[in-house]
Amino acid sequence: MTQKKDPKSQPTEAERREQRLKAALKANMGRRKAQARARTAPSVTGKEKE
Repeated sequence: MTQKKDPKSQPTEAERREQRLKAALKANMGRRKAQARARTAPSVTGKEKE
Protein backbone atom coordinates (compact mmCIF):
# COMPACT_ATOMS: atom_id res chain seq x y z
CA MET A 1 0.00 0.00 0.00
CA THR A 2 1.04 3.57 -0.56
CA GLN A 3 1.16 5.94 2.34
CA LYS A 4 -0.94 9.06 2.09
CA LYS A 5 0.24 12.38 3.46
CA ASP A 6 -1.16 13.20 6.84
CA PRO A 7 -2.58 16.75 6.69
CA LYS A 8 -1.19 17.38 10.17
CA SER A 9 2.33 16.27 9.24
CA GLN A 10 5.22 18.71 8.97
CA PRO A 11 5.36 20.62 5.68
CA THR A 12 8.20 19.84 3.32
CA GLU A 13 11.10 22.24 2.83
CA ALA A 14 9.56 23.50 -0.43
CA GLU A 15 6.21 24.13 1.26
CA ARG A 16 7.87 26.00 4.14
CA ARG A 17 9.82 28.12 1.64
CA GLU A 18 6.67 28.87 -0.34
CA GLN A 19 4.79 29.90 2.82
CA ARG A 20 7.70 32.11 3.93
CA LEU A 21 7.93 33.80 0.52
CA LYS A 22 4.17 34.31 0.39
CA ALA A 23 4.22 36.02 3.80
CA ALA A 24 7.17 38.22 2.78
CA LEU A 25 5.44 39.22 -0.47
CA LYS A 26 2.24 40.09 1.38
CA ALA A 27 4.13 42.27 3.87
CA ASN A 28 6.10 43.96 1.08
CA MET A 29 2.94 44.74 -0.90
CA GLY A 30 1.34 46.21 2.22
CA ARG A 31 4.32 48.51 2.75
CA ARG A 32 4.36 49.59 -0.89
CA LYS A 33 0.64 50.35 -0.89
CA ALA A 34 1.02 52.40 2.30
CA GLN A 35 3.89 54.35 0.73
CA ALA A 36 1.84 55.00 -2.41
CA ARG A 37 -1.11 56.23 -0.34
CA ALA A 38 1.19 58.51 1.67
CA ARG A 39 2.62 60.01 -1.53
CA THR A 40 -0.78 60.80 -3.01
CA ALA A 41 -2.34 62.09 0.22
CA PRO A 42 -2.21 65.86 0.70
CA SER A 43 0.28 66.93 3.33
CA VAL A 44 -1.21 68.09 6.61
CA THR A 45 1.65 70.32 7.73
CA GLY A 46 -0.37 73.52 7.59
CA LYS A 47 2.05 75.17 5.18
CA GLU A 48 1.10 75.86 1.59
CA LYS A 49 3.51 75.91 -1.30
CA GLU A 50 3.67 79.20 -3.20
